[in-house]
Amino acid sequence: MRMPPTGAFAVAASPEPPGARRRARGLRGALGRDTLPPLLLWVVTALLVLAHQGTVLTLAFPVLSVATGLWLYFVNPARYVGFMWWMWFLSPEVRRLADYGKGAFTPTSLIQIAPLAVTMISALSLVRYYPILAQRRGLPVLLALLGLLYAFVVGVVSSGPLAATYDLANWAYPLLIGFHIMANARQYPEYRRTIVNSFIYGMLVMGAYGLVQFFVMPQWDAMWMIGSDMNSQGDPVPLGVRVFSTMNSSGPFAFAMMGAMVFVMAAQHRVRWVAAAFGFFAFALSLVRSTWGGWAIAMLIQLVKSSNRVRIRIVVSALVLAAVCVPLLAIGPVADRMQARLSTLVNLSDDQSYEARNQFYADFAKTAFTDVTGEGLGATGASTKLSSNNGELGKYGSFDSGVMNIPFVLGWPGTLLYLSGVLWLLARAVRVSFRLKHDRYVSACMSLAVAIFAMLVFTNSLVGTGGLLLFSSVFSILGAGHWHKLTQRGAARTTEVSD
Repeated sequence: MRMPPTGAFAVAASPEPPGARRRARGLRGALGRDTLPPLLLWVVTALLVLAHQGTVLTLAFPVLSVATGLWLYFVNPARYVGFMWWMWFLSPEVRRLADYGKGAFTPTSLIQIAPLAVTMISALSLVRYYPILAQRRGLPVLLALLGLLYAFVVGVVSSGPLAATYDLANWAYPLLIGFHIMANARQYPEYRRTIVNSFIYGMLVMGAYGLVQFFVMPQWDAMWMIGSDMNSQGDPVPLGVRVFSTMNSSGPFAFAMMGAMVFVMAAQHRVRWVAAAFGFFAFALSLVRSTWGGWAIAMLIQLVKSSNRVRIRIVVSALVLAAVCVPLLAIGPVADRMQARLSTLVNLSDDQSYEARNQFYADFAKTAFTDVTGEGLGATGASTKLSSNNGELGKYGSFDSGVMNIPFVLGWPGTLLYLSGVLWLLARAVRVSFRLKHDRYVSACMSLAVAIFAMLVFTNSLVGTGGLLLFSSVFSILGAGHWHKLTQRGAARTTEVSD
């Protein structure tokens, strides 16, 4: 008698739904078709960088990226999601190399829109699978999108169509990618494998380059820091920078590393511990305290939720990482930077950032929570550059609180719709995660989603890299739950036929 599968891979080993084998053969047949286009993109990019053809790269990279994204979207939707993550990981560095090849910093670059454009391809899933929005699993997405639509209309009037449209994309694309994952729930094992692979190898690449950036400071990174006036990232000299690796700043980079270090618990790669060592070191040198706290919350949730065997594995892994990385972080100038940053966690009275945030909450809370209609999309963040006459950040270009950013931008109607959808999704994901407690990837996604949502106190973690990570995790859990139901039905049908 064949025993049912147990342990971490019980879900993955469940009987396949009807047609799954046929689809699996189709995916294997598409291996060459979904590997060659992204490979050609990065080869062409590397050749143009080596040839110092910055101008050509600036024009070619977005076009080739979107073409590759479209190809993967239709040929292999799961690989498209992995490609999308690599675009966010590496495109900022491509932009800096292009500027370096041209010999001058450019304030705006077409390469900047490449990851956003590739991610927005997922909006096609909203058109192709729109009936899901009328189903129980799709109603929260519909509520959230209606909230954003309201804020978009207000933003067009108050900030202009360009700023409102750009901000709409930033708020919407995490939801769209999540919906794309949920709509393709039948391919959940492929999505799980692709996302974990992207983060483990991404952590290896970005973590290693982050150490090069800290100890060497490449000229193209220094030129970009000086040109963009990134004073918050430290000094463009060796041992003086807050590591942002291949990404735009230390904040998004720290979010990516936080996600990768949680996904280590769901990975089986032999290289995962090497990647984790590089990632942990670079993550620490980013000096982003909010993501340090978020990672601690995520790991604590995993400890509480996991079995005793997994708890032992998490504790042992943490001890190994600490044994490898802590001595290196306690030597020389690295120790000075870390000690100065860690001291602010204890001596909050001496922390200027903490004092500024407290003052911001005290002064702005009444404005944020009593603005019934809201200022609309385009009122805060980088989108304010598109509504200002000089192309610089507007009055609310720097906004350090997600708790106040949401009502200030969306207003009461938009906030009610948007947060109702988001909280509904999060509650369902938590419930499903307890039902699928043996799936380590589901556990990692749940801990990440809750931790990132808790970080709203410090930043609007529902947009940008944080939002992408949160909604990818939430919808991966919901996709896993739907796939599990399909496998159970397939197993029941198989049993009926055999009987």
